[in-house]
Amino acid sequence: MSISLKKLPFGKQCFADLIEENYLYVDKTEYIYKLISRGSIYFLSRPRRFGKSLTVSTLEEIFKGNKELFNGLYIYDKLDWEKYPVINIDFSKIGYKDIGLYEAIDAKLDDLAKSLNLTLTKKGISLKFDQLIEQAAVKAKVAILIDEYDKPIIDYIEKGQITKAVEHREILKNFYSILKGNDGNIKFLFITGVSKFSKVSIFSDLNHLTDITIDEDFACLTGITQNELITNFDTYIEEVCKTHQKSKDEIVQDIKDWYNGYCWHARSERIYNPFSLLNFFQKKDFTNYWFATGTPTFLINALKNHYQRIEKPEKITRTNRKYFGRTCIFR
Repeated sequence: MSISLKKLPFGKQCFADLIEENYLYVDKTEYIYKLISRGSIYFLSRPRRFGKSLTVSTLEEIFKGNKELFNGLYIYDKLDWEKYPVINIDFSKIGYKDIGLYEAIDAKLDDLAKSLNLTLTKKGISLKFDQLIEQAAVKAKVAILIDEYDKPIIDYIEKGQITKAVEHREILKNFYSILKGNDGNIKFLFITGVSKFSKVSIFSDLNHLTDITIDEDFACLTGITQNELITNFDTYIEEVCKTHQKSKDEIVQDIKDWYNGYCWHARSERIYNPFSLLNFFQKKDFTNYWFATGTPTFLINALKNHYQRIEKPEKITRTNRKYFGRTCIFR
């Protein structure tokens, strides 16, 4: 089916929905195959709205053995497609603001056990998590996917509620500590978040956790490369050309000037934020879509307190982007 018939996946983070409902999907499974074949325990930090949750969802379908969803993608003929129990915890969706973090984790563990046809008898989130992993691994090792690991901390830092943030940090540290003793039961562990500030304290027991945040081989795991832009969005680029009455080369250069200012390793290519691209191709107007909605307050405060003052971030140009380092650079 032609790309012109693909729907733009606004707000879509479920891989199965993208494939089954004919949304545009940029194939990232070559990078995911590298993850799976090279190691088993990873940590990835990326800004909000950058594709972390879609990556987690893609991994879930892979470890559940849902091969047919990947027909036509790079990874389709690269795996044996064995089925593994999957424990997927998205901390942005467990309701900790309503019932408290400890209670929310406890309820999520019960839900996970039910989905795996297991019964948990132990009390306390650490012991229950340990029991869940052990019981799930009876037939096959477990794939554990933890998305937005730091959200219960970041949310309260942004509100200036440091005491609450510290309380949540200690709850999470205790919860995650159970992972180290379960090496023999874990097939794959993938943890994502927007920050690395609490990585040392929260994951101090996971000294074998591989941080791929600024790893050259995985710099393009999330986000859109120049080649992926041209290959997957060609029809949309042509529509923008008509709207702005410019040539394709001119529009491609304009898009590059506005949206490819992200780089996760000194030797890797710059990439585009997918949220910005999707909004741009829908609205056909050049503006700072990601910065308007995705910038965490704690990042702005950190820039004010620890770095040279930036009066007008929107005036940053391609020529002076390097000043801001290699982890996250924006126009």
